[in-house]
Amino acid sequence: MNLDNMEFSGASVETRGVLVPGRLSLNNQGLVFRNSKTGKSIIVPPSEWEKTIWMRIAGSYGLKIFTKSGPMYRFAGFKDSDFESLSRFLKKNYQKELKEEDKSIKGWNWGSIKFNGDVMSFQVDRQTAFDLPLSYVQNCTTGKNEAVLEFHPNEDASVALMEMRFYIPQEGAEGDPLESFHQNVIEKADMVQATGDALMSLNEVPCLTPRGRYELKVYPTFLQLHGKTFDYKITYSSVLRIFILPHSDGRQMFFVLSLDPPIKQGQTRYPFLVLNFKKDEDPIEVELEITEKELKDKYDGRLEKHLSGQTYEVLGRVMKGLVNRKITVPGSFKGVSGSCVACSYKAAAGLLYPLDRGFIYVHKPAIYVRFDEISAVNFARGGGNTRSFDFEIETRNGLVHTFSSIQKEEYYKLFDFVNGKDLKVKNRGDKEEVSGRQKMEEFVDSDEDTEHDAYLQRVKNEANSRDDEDEEDEDFKPEGEESDVAEEFDSEASETDEEEEGADPDSPKKDKEKKKKKKKKSKDYADEVGAESRKKSHKSKEGKKEKDPDMPKRPLSAYMYWLNDRREQIKKDNPGISVTDIAKKGGELWKTLTDKDKKKYDDMATEAKKDYDSKMKVYEQKRKSKDDADDAKKSTKSGKSSSTAKGSPQKAAKSAEFILTDEDTSSSEDEKAKDSKKEAKRKTPDTDSD
Repeated sequence: MNLDNMEFSGASVETRGVLVPGRLSLNNQGLVFRNSKTGKSIIVPPSEWEKTIWMRIAGSYGLKIFTKSGPMYRFAGFKDSDFESLSRFLKKNYQKELKEEDKSIKGWNWGSIKFNGDVMSFQVDRQTAFDLPLSYVQNCTTGKNEAVLEFHPNEDASVALMEMRFYIPQEGAEGDPLESFHQNVIEKADMVQATGDALMSLNEVPCLTPRGRYELKVYPTFLQLHGKTFDYKITYSSVLRIFILPHSDGRQMFFVLSLDPPIKQGQTRYPFLVLNFKKDEDPIEVELEITEKELKDKYDGRLEKHLSGQTYEVLGRVMKGLVNRKITVPGSFKGVSGSCVACSYKAAAGLLYPLDRGFIYVHKPAIYVRFDEISAVNFARGGGNTRSFDFEIETRNGLVHTFSSIQKEEYYKLFDFVNGKDLKVKNRGDKEEVSGRQKMEEFVDSDEDTEHDAYLQRVKNEANSRDDEDEEDEDFKPEGEESDVAEEFDSEASETDEEEEGADPDSPKKDKEKKKKKKKKSKDYADEVGAESRKKSHKSKEGKKEKDPDMPKRPLSAYMYWLNDRREQIKKDNPGISVTDIAKKGGELWKTLTDKDKKKYDDMATEAKKDYDSKMKVYEQKRKSKDDADDAKKSTKSGKSSSTAKGSPQKAAKSAEFILTDEDTSSSEDEKAKDSKKEAKRKTPDTDSD
């Protein structure tokens, strides 16, 4: 491990009771932690460090840093073996000593409270039981001898601490310990309360997300939106990024704030605040309600007391000074619609802005994707429309954003922009990745007519003629007499002729009803069989076109012959020209040529066309002879099968007079036995009994 730069890829930072994963590194800047979820970086320079503590936490070890300005940072994800190397690194590079801290594990709920900057520590027998950052507190109330702390909710936490109560005895204490506790908490707590005057306010500001018109008030620690139905308060610590984006019509401007945690109303979350301003509205002048001393001491010259300009410009400068973050504007991308690309996300139309470090889509819903989150992008055809295409962004966690209905003219600029940012271009339709030039030619040639396939047309005509032939089923007669064969779904299929003969002759109505039922069932069966056959024939007609490899290739046009000759010269005359711009430049030069200059290439195209026509004639003749040979083979096979069927031996039929049933044979044997007994009695002489 290099001591000049130490990294821990499996580290995490504690934020309101949740461990957020990321990457921690120690370098010349100090301690830098990059959030893998939001991309937000925490930088703590060594000059701000007051104490560095090594502590034992559940399942692993952690690092706790107290700063001189007040905040405390806690990091987890370390091993026991990291203590020695980390201690040497801090002592050598930052001259800081890493101390070990033992926590109180007695489980007592009484002890003493100590305030250290923005942190409140609860100690038992001079050992720390727990540390509580006061920035987690949103309210503090006191009673007779009790103080109640209420905490900010964290929706990312499966189990969250919402309230904590302290009993503070006042007997024998100097002064009022309860009031002292309350004041220490209030000074450092992150309490969103509209106390004092707002720095500036704007009336009837149109907001796209959340939708409506709001009165906007800017306070030193938070931003307030007051509407007719809902109110929102946004703390500056939750603002990740600030965007100012021009609309494609040139008359509107979007002011966008990226938020984490997002504001919410009920079960709806809003991770972006999108305001809409008119570009040509009258400029405003604002005087901030703040003293010159506060501007210098608290904001270090980031704010000015007097501001003037367009509304979105003034608001951007104020938010930049309060939040202490840069404003992101469109970069070098210039498309047909300006710095954005008109498209649709799902069912909503919007604008996609390619920025220097990511893509942002405005506005429903607003989406921001950083380049380091993207695994690949894909250019796909729109659903059956050759005048537009889809742009897909696939992130590393498997999420895919599809922006559809992009005009074909935007493809060249967007493709060059993606290549310039070294993003991987992926083609989902093929097994292998397709180069940028091949993908460009697919879009450029998309309007050309498909090649005529004579053999395929002939097969289609034969299929249509076969479908038009009317074939009757000998056994099935839906419109005529009833079929003698009972269908498998017929409930009366098991009835025999004997049962029909034994029917009541005086009930003709029943016979008519039975006949009607049979006719109805046979008709339903005919409809099912007809529908099934139509489906099969329809599927066979919709088979995909397969190109014959023996078919001659279509000839090149005069322009393509000229472009192949001039391609290298165009590259020399325009060093660094992209592949997509060569076709554009060639088209412009081709238009400037005279008929005399084009004659050479026109003759080449004419000769190629003649050669193609002659080859097509030979190809069609070969194809026809091959088809005739195949038909002859089929007819020969069918003739052999029919002759075999005729020559098969048949069994000889016996006369009915030679056939005896089992009953006849048994009855004749009984009669013979009776006759033999009678004859025996006659022959036996009569004897007298004694």
